[in-house]
Amino acid sequence: MTAEEVPTPNLPFPIFQILPKIRYLLFDIQTVTWLRRTHNILGVLIGSLPQSPQQNVFLGLPLELQPEEARLLVEKRIAYIVDDLQCHQKALRSPPAQLNEYKANVRTEGLAAAKAVEKQKIQKTADVLGRMNVRQSTPIAESAADEDESIFKVHLTRSSTRNYTDLVPYSMTPATSYPPIIPPSPQFSAPLPEVNNSAYALFKHLHSKGYFMSPGLRFGCQFSVYPGDPLRFHSHFLATSAEWDEEIDLLDIVGGGRLGTGVKKGWLIGGVEKKGRSKEGQRSVRTLTESDDETKRANVRTFCMEWGGM
Repeated sequence: MTAEEVPTPNLPFPIFQILPKIRYLLFDIQTVTWLRRTHNILGVLIGSLPQSPQQNVFLGLPLELQPEEARLLVEKRIAYIVDDLQCHQKALRSPPAQLNEYKANVRTEGLAAAKAVEKQKIQKTADVLGRMNVRQSTPIAESAADEDESIFKVHLTRSSTRNYTDLVPYSMTPATSYPPIIPPSPQFSAPLPEVNNSAYALFKHLHSKGYFMSPGLRFGCQFSVYPGDPLRFHSHFLATSAEWDEEIDLLDIVGGGRLGTGVKKGWLIGGVEKKGRSKEGQRSVRTLTESDDETKRANVRTFCMEWGGM
């Protein structure tokens, strides 16, 4: 499936903000797939499977976005931030008729799932009866199976005529919270997600070059940088941001270079280049703020280091 074939969600879509520890979550699989294919946004799946809640290998929805990813989407007017707690509290005060309709839809889905499982059981029973009839059609087996047939065939035939009206619906867990929880209308006046200025500048620069980025904690960096989808490519760089005039310990450079080379990646460091001097001869200082358009177009310089002789 190409990027053009991925259905586009309703734009802008909500990003749910969880407090007190600020986290940005997505619950819609269509939105998650579309972002990955068209905007190189990965995030991290943090939801456990209902059948195996203690495993942490195959995780599912919701998807947690990095603060840099959430801010980039809001700046592009693709998404907007929604306070998850306030949204839920407001929705739960909705009219009872709307909630009852939602519960009825969930029950209908659970009943359909129970019927599908029951049909599978009946099909297995029919297959067993078919194999028994084949075995009993031989002259040797007919005399020995007369008594067994009278016992088992009736039991199996009864289960094949099960009445679906007495089925208990399965408990269904909807993948999304809406409906009945309908997100508020898009509002871009809310504060943007807080980010580290230098880290966000580096993230935005690499993202504009078509790279995919995931959290780099496992490699001791800020971002693991991939030339394509991580399902197809290994990461090429371990990215760390720094201020332009920041002093960097030589041991950090040596350690980063050796670590990157040891895992067959390059250690990349980058930041916003500061240009120009004030009247006093001092370098002008630029900060990444929401209203500083010139800073948003600031030149980001990156340097890649690899350790030789390893």
